Amino acid sequence: MLRLNLFLLVVLVASSLYLVRVQYESRRLYAEIERAQNEFRKLEVEHERLQVEKRAQATPGRVERIARDQLQMRPATPAITQYVTLKEAAR
Repeated sequence: MLRLNLFLLVVLVASSLYLVRVQYESRRLYAEIERAQNEFRKLEVEHERLQVEKRAQATPGRVERIARDQLQMRPATPAITQYVTLKEAAR
């Protein structure tokens, strides 16, 4: 009977330690999931902010202003347009 009691005590202690370890691991994984979800939300907000900024940078007025001011480009008019024809195609 003493052996059975000792065996049951050892099994009880082992299962208790296993239960504590599993609960600890479960809490750790839950906290890791929460951190990952928070990071996902932050990245999602940053992505949306960058999309808005990208749309603002690509407006036609801004592109035209940069082309005119920084690249010294001007609108094409018939007076400054040069047409190139291939002589063989004209025959």
